[in-house]
Amino acid sequence: MFQKIIKFSVKIVQRYLPEPFIFAVILTILAFGLAIPICKQTPMEVIEHWGDGVWSLLAFAMQMTLVLVCGSTLASAPSIRKGISRLASIPKTPAGAIAIVSLVSALACWINWGFGLIVGVIFAKEIARKLQGVDYRLLIASAYSGFVVWHAGLSGSIPLTMATPGDALKDATNGILLSPIPISQTIFNPYNIAIVVLCIVALVVVNTLMHPKKDVICVDPNLLIEKDEEEKFQTNTPAEKLENSPVISWIISIMGFIYLFVHLFLRKGSLDLNTVIMIFLFLGIILHRTPMSYIKAFTKSATGSAGIIFQFPFYAGIMGIITGVGASGICLGGVISNACISISTPHTYPILTFLCAGIVNIFVPSGGGQWAIQAPIMFSAGAKLGVDPGLTGTAIAWGDAWTNLIQPFWALPALAIAKLNAKDIMGFCLINLIVTGIIICAGLLLWSL
Repeated sequence: MFQKIIKFSVKIVQRYLPEPFIFAVILTILAFGLAIPICKQTPMEVIEHWGDGVWSLLAFAMQMTLVLVCGSTLASAPSIRKGISRLASIPKTPAGAIAIVSLVSALACWINWGFGLIVGVIFAKEIARKLQGVDYRLLIASAYSGFVVWHAGLSGSIPLTMATPGDALKDATNGILLSPIPISQTIFNPYNIAIVVLCIVALVVVNTLMHPKKDVICVDPNLLIEKDEEEKFQTNTPAEKLENSPVISWIISIMGFIYLFVHLFLRKGSLDLNTVIMIFLFLGIILHRTPMSYIKAFTKSATGSAGIIFQFPFYAGIMGIITGVGASGICLGGVISNACISISTPHTYPILTFLCAGIVNIFVPSGGGQWAIQAPIMFSAGAKLGVDPGLTGTAIAWGDAWTNLIQPFWALPALAIAKLNAKDIMGFCLINLIVTGIIICAGLLLWSL
């Protein structure tokens, strides 16, 4: 029975989920169509909101591109490839492969979402190269499924924002949060930890059970082999000697690591996205040994970032529509949030906040965008209902992460590395969405009691 449900889910997604760019365009049209009657905005107002938003996430788009490219370049270093290859030799059965990929990916995403997103799929790809009989689609879906726990982890942007003192926190929450909420009340709250653990266990079990008993779609291992092209660069001129000098790589990398040490340990800075990119960058430069070797690998990795570069402006435009306030004084994001609030009680409020955040995330797949849209509304309503602000913020964070399982945008880095399409993995992710959704709702309900 379970296998029939899986096949049905995969078939539905294969048939109806379009190319991620088409999906973004459909969401744009849908947001446009909803904003006009619901927010009482004119078509021209909505178009202006859309156009103003298109270029609002350029810095974040560059961060996402660098996470993918620097992470992939680091993974292509000979020493890293050898290490991943040894780990990929551990599982001996398809079930074991799915289980270990699900576990490693989820734990890595909890530590840092950018790190986990890249490492998980590279690990899965290497296992597919070594182990015959494992379904490649499910393997990559399992690597991506761990992404669902990222916003409840150490790199969760909303919990970290709530823990950061300053006027920005007060302004973002309409004066509700006058002092920071420590991560002991969000990320390390026992209820949040319990939800994370149960989600990871569920992913390992469910992903393993989803492996087909027949009609397994494998991949030719030869297609996954990364050729070691040790190109011999000319070193006849002074310029060529500099280009191929390990000393240059070491000097710039040591400078980078000195800064990282000061930032993380002396200034007690957070392991944010920029820090992860720097770690990827300077480790990659050292492990590729020479500047020219790194440049060549970086250029090769950059070809997989096309989807992110192309689609980010369209999602930024959707965020412009969702947050845009016209002459009516109403924005679409506010309407969605207020709809959840209107039917809430102190006990159901966290669950409805979570579901509301999941809906908004389909249109605005960005933790920062989610915070900007929902924080002013949800914290005010939560305070009136007497809901713990740590719980409110955590519910928003879980909703933002949850529907990423069916939002193909964040799968683009993984798909670029795996050389698959979104429809190849989203059928499996839909099952994960249902299972983790039940766990999260139950956990939030118990937390509110």
